[in-house]
Amino acid sequence: MKLSRRDVMGGGIALCGGVFMGIHGAIAKSDVCSSMVSHNVVTGFEGLRAGHYEVLRGRKVGLVANPTSVGRNLHHIADIMHADGGVDLQAIFGPEHGFRGSAPAGSSEEKARDPNTGVMVYDIYDVSGPRLDAIIRSSGIDTMVFDIQDVGARFYTYISTLYDTMAACARLGIDYVVLDRPNPISGVRVGGPVLDPRFASFIGRQAIPIQHGMTVCELASLFNACFIPTISGRSVRLRNITMTGWTRDMFFDQTGLPWIPPSPNMPTLQTAIAYPGTCMFEGTNLSVGRGTAMPFLYLGGPKLDATAWRDRMEQSGLAGVAFREVAFSPAAFVDRGVMDHGVQVIITGRERFDAVRTGLTLLSTLRDLTGGVPWRGKDARTFDLIMGTDAVRHQLDQGMMPDAIIQSWQPGLVQFMEIRKKYILYS
Repeated sequence: MKLSRRDVMGGGIALCGGVFMGIHGAIAKSDVCSSMVSHNVVTGFEGLRAGHYEVLRGRKVGLVANPTSVGRNLHHIADIMHADGGVDLQAIFGPEHGFRGSAPAGSSEEKARDPNTGVMVYDIYDVSGPRLDAIIRSSGIDTMVFDIQDVGARFYTYISTLYDTMAACARLGIDYVVLDRPNPISGVRVGGPVLDPRFASFIGRQAIPIQHGMTVCELASLFNACFIPTISGRSVRLRNITMTGWTRDMFFDQTGLPWIPPSPNMPTLQTAIAYPGTCMFEGTNLSVGRGTAMPFLYLGGPKLDATAWRDRMEQSGLAGVAFREVAFSPAAFVDRGVMDHGVQVIITGRERFDAVRTGLTLLSTLRDLTGGVPWRGKDARTFDLIMGTDAVRHQLDQGMMPDAIIQSWQPGLVQFMEIRKKYILYS
């Protein structure tokens, strides 16, 4: 997982003060050097621990966590808090993939007692409303703690679990504490359509764009002010434990923190950077590389002309990205055991790379080459839920180009940016 976090792929050599020659030409010096600078970011959990868990003293604590929920010694925070005599850890709640991370995409771990701590672990993946209220009420907690590494995309389900548990705790009168972690793809770029409430689902609960550029504490503050009172009748009593040392322009490999895959198909930072764009292909019949060593970086299908697709993408003029013709056979998920042909997305300059624009351009060039995008399902509902609207699908089907599609969602995005300003915690 630590083979390279410098955005230098393709057999070249990176030298600060020089230029890297990668698969498709030169990467700007600033792109190479920025990933070589490491800072010492202190997470929200470490801030909580440094304060001797003062906000949790005398409380019956529940914890929403997964394998990324670790301290600086890489021990799980559930184990750390359980070993501290001053924290009464009463319950653990597991999101998608489960508390210990053993479940594949779209599933979770069953309710069971955690062998390390003896604490009961409840499965709350894709559970909301009265069912979630009942689970949390039965646990006997009076304070919920959330500590999970997000990846900065609306459809990554951990922030839906954040939203749902906040809403439940608001209804139940339970305090809520969020321990912050970095947005790994930086907190600068914001893009994509703002979700239309008609397309709300577990991969997008409320009106935020695909790439939100926020941390989980910032999102929690926004959720609590703008959305939770409407569905729960009141805000939750929220306490954010922020980071120190993090700034919005940092990518994860600049934080000094170890990369722990937040989910099985998010093995590297490179994957996370591409994800807000390449995840759009989960709404098509193509493989996104699940079951390969390059999930969300390989895109393809059994009958595609990979050379033509690569050539069209090379001509698109996208910044900070290159494309390689590739053949792959997924070991799982879509096209399992089938030889697919397509492209590899190679990020050559992450500060300039626009994941959402890249995803749209990949879709539009695929449409032009094949006579239409092969949507998943008869009604293409999956793609619409991913995008948070059916407008983008209709625009692609009508032959609109990426620039025009992006322009069409700007009014909603500008409005979101104005709201977002109120909840930004880091410069």
